[in-house]
Amino acid sequence: MTDTTVTDTTVTPAPTGSPVEGSNGLLVEVDGKVVPNYAATMVSFEEGDVVKGKVVRIDKDEVLVDIGYKAEGVIPSTELSIRKSVDPVDEVELGEEVDALVLTKEDSEGRLILSKKRARFEKAWRKIEAAAESGEPVEGNVIEVVKGGLILDLGVRGFLPASLVDIRRVHNLDEFLGQALECKVIELNRSRNNVVLSRRAVLEEERKEVREQILGRLEPGQVVEGKISNIVDFGAFVDLEGIDGLIHISELSWSHVNHPSEVVSIGDTVRIKVLDIDRDRQRISLGLKQTQEDPWQRVVSSHRAGDVLEGTVTKVVAFGAFVEILPGVEGLVHISELADHHVESPGEVVEPSSKLNVKILEIDEERRRLSLSIKRVEGQNMPMGDLGEQIEAAEGSAVEGSAVEGSDVAAAGPEPEAVAEEPAAEEDAEQGGEPEAAEEPEAADEPEASSES
Repeated sequence: MTDTTVTDTTVTPAPTGSPVEGSNGLLVEVDGKVVPNYAATMVSFEEGDVVKGKVVRIDKDEVLVDIGYKAEGVIPSTELSIRKSVDPVDEVELGEEVDALVLTKEDSEGRLILSKKRARFEKAWRKIEAAAESGEPVEGNVIEVVKGGLILDLGVRGFLPASLVDIRRVHNLDEFLGQALECKVIELNRSRNNVVLSRRAVLEEERKEVREQILGRLEPGQVVEGKISNIVDFGAFVDLEGIDGLIHISELSWSHVNHPSEVVSIGDTVRIKVLDIDRDRQRISLGLKQTQEDPWQRVVSSHRAGDVLEGTVTKVVAFGAFVEILPGVEGLVHISELADHHVESPGEVVEPSSKLNVKILEIDEERRRLSLSIKRVEGQNMPMGDLGEQIEAAEGSAVEGSAVEGSDVAAAGPEPEAVAEEPAAEEDAEQGGEPEAAEEPEAADEPEASSES
């Protein structure tokens, strides 16, 4: 610490005499002479009091302050600010008037020890207590980014949890460093010097009136514009200039969507239709596909059972294959409609992305379903058409070889019969179970997504 010249600490006794009128006690008359009353020029204070003073010197590790006492007060650098490792030059200026709390009137070296940060702490704490009681916000600068949140300088170190920094999740807290933020006090503990803040509470209060105005003017059926603010597994949130609405994954597109990011991206401006409004819970359900042409209507208006169309295999499942005949319109080719011969697995006949011709067997307008057939198309050029013939040929050769090698005709006889019966039983089971199997993924996902939204 820098050596400091300490003024003589002997207090000059107050002269005994009568104060001179009009001198405010600074002059007294003693034995017929007017003399200065030096004792009247010194302030009176006790340890723990907050005093005002002027900065007269700034050193590397301390600041000297004139508070009108017999000696300058010393503020160590550690008592300048709640920030860590501060440079005194960054905290005060020469000639600046500061408030300081008296820590020690006279230490072992005869110095008056003061604290600027504790004077500010006391003043700030009273302000924070008043704000906590009234619900008014307090303002402070972000001085640190710590694990789980931000530290604000309120004169007291205030903690702002990351989850309460904004209405939406903040991915980069560093962008707030140095900013002045307005927050509400949500927790206060003087014994632990603990102050917990919420900026989100301030933002939500500001937006409450805006949300009510938006909810008041929105009606189901309206088409509005908004910006994609967040994407989750079950859908996408849209900012409607003050309130978020949800587009459920099933309302994003007329075609099947595995994840919302396939259709929209954060920041996209979209035209959406208001499907439903829950005013009590302030929730808005939106639809994107409703603002686009419904491809199913093209099927209903332009095609009939018996029409042959070109399509693309989109998915191969155990009970058949889905074929897209128009953008956003898929139909099912049941395993029994894949080929004239028996098919053990649809993968024997078709594969994803292959193009082929299909015949419309049935159009179910109410359930929005198409039943298609590949085997009923004349002159069909199948991408894997010879695979089934190769399998049949191989099976036939195996049966003939078995009959020649084994002289037991009775053993060879029943085998074709068993082979013939098995496909029939399989077909019946799959025909009966096919609608449920096709619906199962959506039926399982839909309630969960709805509950989350």
